[in-house]
Amino acid sequence: MSSDAGVRRMMGRPRATSPAVLERRAFELFARRGFDETTVDDIAAAAGIARRTFFRYFPSKNDLVWGDFEGQLRRLRALLDEAGPGTPTMDAVRRAVVGFNRFDPQEVPWHRQRMELILRVPTLQADATLRYASWRMIITEFVAARTGAPASAPVPRLTGHLVLAAAVSAYEHWLEGGDRTALSDLLDEAIRHLGDGLAAVLDDTAPAS
Repeated sequence: MSSDAGVRRMMGRPRATSPAVLERRAFELFARRGFDETTVDDIAAAAGIARRTFFRYFPSKNDLVWGDFEGQLRRLRALLDEAGPGTPTMDAVRRAVVGFNRFDPQEVPWHRQRMELILRVPTLQADATLRYASWRMIITEFVAARTGAPASAPVPRLTGHLVLAAAVSAYEHWLEGGDRTALSDLLDEAIRHLGDGLAAVLDDTAPAS
């Protein structure tokens, strides 16, 4: 037996070293057993780590489903900030949301499974409500900055709610339709229609530069 093989044998099963590895192992278990039937201990065992190590990566099983949610919120905000001052507000929102939801082809099946869990598992709905509110607030704050209104004003707040509803509707259509239509096309269409109705209100109320 070579020295390398001996080291591997002494070390045992390779350990998970990233949140992404844990997510993959967990999603494989969720697909076979169901979300509610899979425990943290099951996920840790499948990844070859101790239970306490799992909690170094994620506070809970629910948090694992959402991945790096705070990092994704920062990414959405950065995409919105890329819009130039002359870009119509809803065009900026549409491009940011579509760009935010673009994934490499190899990542699409995992993202589809993630969204199936988020949208369809009842025990995740309380988390979803809180996280949707955080996502929605980024849109609201962007619109508020563009229009010169406070984020608590009716128009920015309404826009945040409507953009979230359009995005969720596009995701539901995508999940139900298999691979027939690209997610980015569905999101683009949904928010474009929304923008047609909101453009006059948003851009007419924007402060002069």
